[in-house]
Amino acid sequence: MMKTVLQRGLAIAMTLSIAAGVFANGQQGAESSSSSQAASGAVLIGIAQFLQHPALDQCQQGVQDAVKARGIEATYDVQNANGDPSTAAQIANKYKGENVAVAVGIATPIAQAMVNAMPTTPVVFSAVTDPVGAGLVQSNDTGDAYCTGASDAIPTQANIKLFGDIAKIKTLGYIYCNAEANSVYELANVEEGAKAAGMTLVTQTVNTTADVRQAAQSIVSRVDGLYLSTDNTVYGAIAAVIDVFRQAKKPIFAGDATGVMDGGCMVASGSNYYKLGIATGNIVADIIQGKKCSDIPVKFATEASEMDFLVDLDAAANCGITISQKYIDDATMIFQNGKLTTK
Repeated sequence: MMKTVLQRGLAIAMTLSIAAGVFANGQQGAESSSSSQAASGAVLIGIAQFLQHPALDQCQQGVQDAVKARGIEATYDVQNANGDPSTAAQIANKYKGENVAVAVGIATPIAQAMVNAMPTTPVVFSAVTDPVGAGLVQSNDTGDAYCTGASDAIPTQANIKLFGDIAKIKTLGYIYCNAEANSVYELANVEEGAKAAGMTLVTQTVNTTADVRQAAQSIVSRVDGLYLSTDNTVYGAIAAVIDVFRQAKKPIFAGDATGVMDGGCMVASGSNYYKLGIATGNIVADIIQGKKCSDIPVKFATEASEMDFLVDLDAAANCGITISQKYIDDATMIFQNGKLTTK
């Protein structure tokens, strides 16, 4: 009996030891990769997303591809905070303990956690709408001593005008998480855009992705259409929003095309997140190769080639809306008959 107990105890201890190694390094086997980086010459880079959705996933891939293209041998500790600020702080402290060469924070909350935890480690942010307002840099013209990055700011007021031109809406809805600095920043732009377009604005806040469906159900009967910026919490449950508005036959304009390529949003226009990741990865490579964060200005998407413009003809038909051919011609992606076509 005692032998059996000891055997079980040993098995449990071994299991816990393996699990601890997995948690500490993001994936099984990463511990040996990290500890051998000095011998192999690889640099350790921490990359963390605030949560998982297609846009941020594409951004992360772009970062790694850009670093590889620059000829840098790197080991990655990839983490995901699953939308939890406390987890974001734990990840930041984990990277601090690992002494990563550069920490990459994809989305505002995780980037803020990194800057707070690692004041003397280079932090490169990506997919952050308002870097100055988020306290990551003092100016977009230059990075701070240990922080710089790439922004996914979108032309919100122009987007709302375009939405009005296409859908002829009079009452505009906006769902956002009031705990996300980027979404609070965008609220002012949405208000200005709605006012300039002669629309009445109706807002609905959420705290977590679990609140999103209920928020959509609450607002759908009070608006003619819904505008979404780049709110990570809302995009974490975008399928629920699309489902509610599809049933109501009301249109959605999204500020992120990457997250809605499976259909459901009549129009989407915003940064190409893979290309944003490439830009971010080049900043990471610059830092690893000796450039100071303070010498690298914040990168914004300013060229048409860095943006996506998606038109969903199925969603338009469901809402009884005909989209002008000129917008179809301008689109970089068209969703029709359940299929996405990229130009």
